[in-house]
Amino acid sequence: MARSFSRRLLLTAAGSGALANAAILRQVQAAETGKLALIAERRVIEVNRKPAEVFGLRQPNGESGLVLAPGQRFAVSVANRCGEDTIVHWHGQTPPPDQDGVTDTGYATPIPAAGNQSYDFAPRTGTHWMHSHHGLQEQALMAAPLIVRTADDLRMDAQEVVVLLHDFSFQTPAEVFATVTKGMAMAHGGSHAGHAMPMQDLNDFEYDAYLANDRTLADPLVVRTERGGRVRLRLINGATGTAFWIDLGTLSGQVIAVDGNAVVPISGQMFPIAQGQRLDIVVNLPTAGAFPILALREGDRQRTGFILATPGAAIAKLADLASAKAAAVDMSLEQKLVAAAPLAIRPADVSHRVVLNGTMMPYSWVIDDRVWDNRRSLGVAKGQRVALEMVNRSPMAHPMHLHGHHFQVTAINGKAVSGAMRDTVLVPVNGAVTVAFDTDNPGRWLFHCHNLFHMARGMMTELTYG
Repeated sequence: MARSFSRRLLLTAAGSGALANAAILRQVQAAETGKLALIAERRVIEVNRKPAEVFGLRQPNGESGLVLAPGQRFAVSVANRCGEDTIVHWHGQTPPPDQDGVTDTGYATPIPAAGNQSYDFAPRTGTHWMHSHHGLQEQALMAAPLIVRTADDLRMDAQEVVVLLHDFSFQTPAEVFATVTKGMAMAHGGSHAGHAMPMQDLNDFEYDAYLANDRTLADPLVVRTERGGRVRLRLINGATGTAFWIDLGTLSGQVIAVDGNAVVPISGQMFPIAQGQRLDIVVNLPTAGAFPILALREGDRQRTGFILATPGAAIAKLADLASAKAAAVDMSLEQKLVAAAPLAIRPADVSHRVVLNGTMMPYSWVIDDRVWDNRRSLGVAKGQRVALEMVNRSPMAHPMHLHGHHFQVTAINGKAVSGAMRDTVLVPVNGAVTVAFDTDNPGRWLFHCHNLFHMARGMMTELTYG
């Protein structure tokens, strides 16, 4: 893969190092000459001093995920060596529908164990990611970064650090799902049976650990930087059920992109990130020191993170519990975001309104009071401007993700905004978010909550047009 690097450009890979599987490499290269190779595999990581078998999406050299150079085509072959069926969704990309990496819309079937699948399309630039869209595999870390650089990225002359956040359990995904569906996990500050008006629920499940590039704060990733250097953080929330606050500590940073789309820069030290979302944050480091970048679980004390450190700086041990609980992730950032390249101004040709509803006990999550098997599709036509209002009448916030498109946030709780371009937006409890997008990619496209277990209970529908 041809790459061009500026003086400071450095990618911190999302996975731990591993020896290349030469046999798989030869097989994939022989079958798919000229294509990039990804392997869906099983691997063992250490979580809080205990081994854990998880999935992975890695190149044959052990690097997690993919980084594409400016102008490089997404020509990829996936070799499934995880021992069971899988399929990989390219979150944030807008490929033809038969290359979206899902089976629910009928365009594709799972990649069988020991099988291969090829993809070839023009990628969308920015910070994106990939994850399984088969069963509950995403919970077991079948996920990885997908970065598509631009020429402007190279001219920025900043060191790049890519970090994938995740929530982790030593239980199998099926066991976690059984726990939450049986109502055995009580959320923090959550609703209780018998309440006429349930309070807000923040978390479905008590995870064993929270990871940043497969590591906890017991053994965090340490990225060595230049003294007085400039760093671009590409942060991806790949957690299946957890929203975080990104805490820059003593540093101040500028959000320059969300979900891979440039925004008018916003300065700060604390930024929310819901499941499926991405933040690009630029920080300028002081002359010397070690600077923790933390991800705080909303509504709780648990945290994970990594450390930026100049040469020779001492690294202090960090506790995985903060001194106080983090607040609920809110719309404070969303209300300030302004797209650097907004949609062209035009009236909506069609408007849809969907209502998000559900309860923790019983564990039920729906769109318009329907689950996927009884869905009401969102019908549109090619070439239209669509306005989609999402109203949340449930006790949990929902990160809503639309496949195959990026949309602009145009209203929050009824107040018009010239918001960010996104593919995943949080809809708050008792709130409403309106987005607009153009129907320029015909097909059947999933629209769902990016809390994996909400989606698994049926909180999913589809957008359809020919």
